[in-house]
Amino acid sequence: MRSFRGADCDTDHYLVVAEIKEMLAVSKQAAQKFDEERFNLRKLSELEIRKQYQFEITNSFAALENLNDSVDINRAWENFKENIKTSAKESLGLHELKRHKLWFDEECLGFLDQRKQV
Repeated sequence: MRSFRGADCDTDHYLVVAEIKEMLAVSKQAAQKFDEERFNLRKLSELEIRKQYQFEITNSFAALENLNDSVDINRAWENFKENIKTSAKESLGLHELKRHKLWFDEECLGFLDQRKQV
């Protein structure tokens, strides 16, 4: 920051010049994209749904136990992950994100038009 005392601006104030450096940061929300499905985990607090989910998980693990050891570990992990996702989707359902309502809508446009006419 620098002030110029001799600048003739027809005022009793001094002219001040400042250099500002801006650095734009990427917001964390923009960096994190939620492409994956989110499950409604609050339903696990209900006893019936929790028992249904446990039953589906045990059935899917029983099917995984029948696999032999010669299966690729990556393929086994994919099967494990898919079984958990399908059982969670069936019993818990997907979590719906809240959508914010637009604050400037047709009603606001109507009020602006009324104000312009007055």
